[in-house]
Amino acid sequence: MSAFKPLVFSGVQPTGNLHLGNYLGAIRKFVALQADNDCIYCVVDLHAITAQLVHEDMRGQIRSIAAAFIAAGIDPKKHIVFNQSAVPQHAELAWIFNCVARIGWMERMTQFKDKTGGKNAEQVSLGLLAYPSLMAADILVYRATHVPVGDDQKQHLELTRDIAQKFNIDFGSHIRKAGTGVDIVVGEEPVHAYFPMVEPLIGGPAPRVMSLRDGTKKMSKSDASDLSRINLTDDADTISKKIRKAKTDPDALPGEVEGLKGRPEAENLVGIYAALSDRSKAEILAEFGGQQFSVFKPALVDLAVNVLSPITDEMRRLMDDTTHIDAILRDGGERARARAEKTMKEVRDIIGFVQ
Repeated sequence: MSAFKPLVFSGVQPTGNLHLGNYLGAIRKFVALQADNDCIYCVVDLHAITAQLVHEDMRGQIRSIAAAFIAAGIDPKKHIVFNQSAVPQHAELAWIFNCVARIGWMERMTQFKDKTGGKNAEQVSLGLLAYPSLMAADILVYRATHVPVGDDQKQHLELTRDIAQKFNIDFGSHIRKAGTGVDIVVGEEPVHAYFPMVEPLIGGPAPRVMSLRDGTKKMSKSDASDLSRINLTDDADTISKKIRKAKTDPDALPGEVEGLKGRPEAENLVGIYAALSDRSKAEILAEFGGQQFSVFKPALVDLAVNVLSPITDEMRRLMDDTTHIDAILRDGGERARARAEKTMKEVRDIIGFVQ
């Protein structure tokens, strides 16, 4: 192999209702990327049990994510859509990466520190500490080269690169002997690598969608207030109510992007409008600058309903009869397992396991 074949991988956890932030920050990118890339999209159900072990409707949540993928426009025939637990090679490679990674790397993860509060680390699951290894395995079991991520996931992608680099260096002579490596340069150092140095795909006018109730906090499935987010299952009336009740400030919208500084709620709503309309914040402010939110919010309502309603309607249709979704997941799981097993046979060979 003279170079790593370009491949895009990403996944979404089946925990809580998908919301506008998930759509703009992830799923819409997934749809766009499939036009020019080989893509694998995963419902990461193994990750869902790291922080909360018991879920009342795990199957329903998995199907809901898959339905959102399909309703948004992902083509499961040209690409792969599956649920993580259907491909045991993810967990197998994650164990190997647990032995590659260092505990200190995991303890420095911002999300781990946020979720433990720095105080009750002894009370959380080992899975919560180690799940970045599983995340690395999700990506690298397919030797993916690119991952669409938000700003908050860049640290985990850096860890994936660190794990890949350490594996490549530690097993360098084994990789060369197996004949399955690629000559790459990391920094200024030549490396004969089995795993690629994954690159992030970050972009768009609204890479982070914030809460409708607090522009300094990310829109979240776990927020206690349903008014803080627009769910992909919300109907037109609910979307309208949430946007009209969204927190703002008393000033008119500025004419230039610079004027949004120090106005997080205004910046969030302008960013949402920009993302939904595939335009820049500057273009939106050129249109609405000097106008009050009483004018801007109704326009945002109309736009959001027009964009999201077809997705919501298709999701509901798919969820009314899950036979189609289950068939897509089965087919995707079979195709993903075939790819993942090819990687694992080569990894076992590199390590020296008897097969």
